Amino acid sequence: MKTFIYFFLAAIAEISGCFSFWAWQRMGKSAWWTLPGTLSLLLFAWLLTLVESNIAGRAYAVYGGIYICSSLLWS
Repeated sequence: MKTFIYFFLAAIAEISGCFSFWAWQRMGKSAWWTLPGTLSLLLFAWLLTLVESNIAGRAYAVYGGIYICSSLLWS
């Protein structure tokens, strides 16, 4: 269950981080939007390190599914 929570939070962090850069470039938002975006992407990377490495291969496949579901919910 802990792994699912880490992946869910990582997906949200990745989506929001990427969105902030997209908003800066495509929506004309201030470059300041990249600051929380960078922090969010750092959080994403850190959260993925919390997953047990012995299950990383299968776990990242699960993360892909969680990422897709999270991005559909985001829009």
